[in-house]
Amino acid sequence: MGALPAPLSARPLAHLAIPGSHDSFSYWVDEKSPVGPDQATAVKRLAKISLVKKLMKKWSVTQNLTFKEQLESGIRYFDLRVSSKPGEVEKEIYFIHGLFGIRVLDGLMEINSFLMQHPREVIFLDFNHFYAMDDSHHLYLISRIQKAFGSKLCPVQPVEKVTLQYLWELKQQVLIFYHYPLYQDYSFLWPGNKMPAPWANTTNVHKLLQFLETTLGERSQYGTFHVSQAILTPRVKTIARHLIRGLKNTLVHRNLPMILNWVKTQKPGVMGVNIITSDFVELVDFAATFQCVLPHLQLLYGHSRRQSLTDISDFLSPVEVAFCATTSSCLKDLADDKKVMNRQSQRSLSGTICCWNT
Repeated sequence: MGALPAPLSARPLAHLAIPGSHDSFSYWVDEKSPVGPDQATAVKRLAKISLVKKLMKKWSVTQNLTFKEQLESGIRYFDLRVSSKPGEVEKEIYFIHGLFGIRVLDGLMEINSFLMQHPREVIFLDFNHFYAMDDSHHLYLISRIQKAFGSKLCPVQPVEKVTLQYLWELKQQVLIFYHYPLYQDYSFLWPGNKMPAPWANTTNVHKLLQFLETTLGERSQYGTFHVSQAILTPRVKTIARHLIRGLKNTLVHRNLPMILNWVKTQKPGVMGVNIITSDFVELVDFAATFQCVLPHLQLLYGHSRRQSLTDISDFLSPVEVAFCATTSSCLKDLADDKKVMNRQSQRSLSGTICCWNT
């Protein structure tokens, strides 16, 4: 983000294209823990059979990269679902998606560590599902958020006022969206309705893409940020038919090319895309789909640590002019290292967010 040209750093963040991940925390789930309160009673009964939890994991995990790895690959929006754990006396809060994940505080501290190293990066944390939590749990969670980020938290503002330049001047890096009434008591908790994320709830990729187009056409009337959930959701019969294969092998792999083709045709702006989320963002270096050309650094390749198999120019439509936002520290390292610049086989540049000029 620190490398964005001045005109783009002055644009509202709601008008930029930002890569995000779906169920961002699910890279690790605990098979030994109880089944989460987000699951039906019948599932909880079946889970007493040891094999069932192993199968649940195949459908609960939607990411393979840790928070740090996602940040380094360019992801800047995180979809978060949290819960207390049955039987625990303390009010500790965990990430949850069928099975329990890591402690929320541990995840927040990992994210904060990245932000401390990259002071011009900005992230969105969307706490949108809460399970088995009363007000005391929420108060505990909110205190953990404050502990992790402190002065980096951006208070609620008119959406159009929030630009990178505005946040840089105030040294703020984190926008927290909190889908629970207690947000009203804290200036740094944005209401959930400022981050709508319409859900297609389908296994059909054609229906998904039509849904994404329809909801984008409606976003301008709300004046908010906007999440396009470019994800397919398995039905019960889908899981039953492909129990062993899991989510990635059943729905994600085969439909990802069509979803990425849709992403490549999009432009940001009032009527365009803002945040797009995906499962398994590392499969095609998802954030690289947003990547673009920096005039003074020639062509930059995929920004995850692994090699990108496709030239980034393949991700850009001919009529689009793209700019790339990269963490200032990574940019400096790359500029200082002429050997890296001279080797086109080196395809590692972390922390990228991109947007297209409209």
